[in-house]
Amino acid sequence: MAAEDLVERRSIDVVPDDERHGTAFSQFTLWLGANLQITAVVTGALAVVFGGDVVWSLVGLVLGNLLGGAVMALHSAQGPKLGLPQMIQSRAQFGVKGAVVPLLLVILMYVGFFASGSVLAGQATAELTHTNDTTGIILFAAVTAVMAAVGYRVIHALGRVASVICALAFVYLGIRLVDRVDVGALFGDAHFDLPMFLLAVSLSASWQLAFGPYVADYSRYLPRTTSGKATFWWTLSGSAIGSQWSMTFGVLVAASAGDAFLANQVGYVVGLGGTGLIASFLYFVIALGKLTINVLNTYGGFMSMVTSISGFRGQKVLGARGRAAYIAVIMVAGTAVALLGKDSFLASFKDFLLFLLTFFTPWSAINLVDYYLISRERYDIPALFDPHGRYGAWRWDALLVYGVGLLAQLPFLVTHFYTGPLVDPLGGADISWIVGLVVPAVLYWALARRNPPVPGGGPRAERGVSPTADDTTGAVT
Repeated sequence: MAAEDLVERRSIDVVPDDERHGTAFSQFTLWLGANLQITAVVTGALAVVFGGDVVWSLVGLVLGNLLGGAVMALHSAQGPKLGLPQMIQSRAQFGVKGAVVPLLLVILMYVGFFASGSVLAGQATAELTHTNDTTGIILFAAVTAVMAAVGYRVIHALGRVASVICALAFVYLGIRLVDRVDVGALFGDAHFDLPMFLLAVSLSASWQLAFGPYVADYSRYLPRTTSGKATFWWTLSGSAIGSQWSMTFGVLVAASAGDAFLANQVGYVVGLGGTGLIASFLYFVIALGKLTINVLNTYGGFMSMVTSISGFRGQKVLGARGRAAYIAVIMVAGTAVALLGKDSFLASFKDFLLFLLTFFTPWSAINLVDYYLISRERYDIPALFDPHGRYGAWRWDALLVYGVGLLAQLPFLVTHFYTGPLVDPLGGADISWIVGLVVPAVLYWALARRNPPVPGGGPRAERGVSPTADDTTGAVT
């Protein structure tokens, strides 16, 4: 393949049929590789660190990964059908300009995950390069930016490599862990505690739901004839298996190692594996796993920034220089946050995950109800780029529902800096993400069925009935 074919040319524009390629199985390897990594290990460990036992933490993590993974996989199935990045589709619900409201929060998410991933990967990179953590973070961020700039093909190639190498490493680490600790004793101390169980569910569900705003970015090049069911199941299986594998390892490590793990997550995991060449290999695996997910975060952040700005500028196509500039902004912002927060990573990561979940569950609910139940998988694609078209500039009803969805979660939310008034009656359990899915889904379904959009964004007429047009500008039916 020529170098010019490797570097992606598309950004937020529709991928035409003659550029589509790959199979639904590519979603399995990408999401398996993206989830076999150290931050997922830390996320699983948090279920024990904050008071859960091994057995019910694992059960809760499985449930959250399946529920949250099903939601994100439903977003993934949109990619082959529409050939569009995920957040462009939000314009059908919120308006061409109104979509900027959830997009701003999505960009914040990408910067946060870039930063948190760079902290742990920077430690591994520093060990490999015999430098300090600051230098490791900067080197890792630079490599991430370059790969994100190359784009879609290299991202999937990276996922294929990471899925194999990281899987082998986790098998080896699992064997070492089982050989070192009394697993039977860990599983024997089971005591169900509802708040801790729901915390485990929320941790893994939030992990999966956070992929929702960009998951279709990585399925949009699949041929239009690709089965939606196949895309859904390969995405769900890759993401759920990878994350549960990592989180299970994290639960067992946290339950057996305690403070030794909390003091230095990367160092403890590598020390578990061995020394010398084995340690160097494991540092490489940690950096590779984080590189895979951080490239996704950088690429997704770039797409979201372009979507936000183009809604006001009317821009559809982005040149190489513009692409590099957007990616550089994500890299610099994420690196700055990583350097500032590298000494307090674990303390703030749980709250970061659960706080993000508050903003993205209403968005997911609205997007999925609109796509599958209201529009029936049919959008007027040219109107997604026209503020005077079918979807209008601002969809105030959808924005209102989104706001209600946010507010409805607050009484049930548990974070370090805020606890809702209905948390104590529930025994300290955080069920805000369930409320954030159900309330806006029901409200949006009721409103959208009564008032579908018309050109100009005023009172509405039936949506999704535009005839099929050409690959780059037409409606998808």
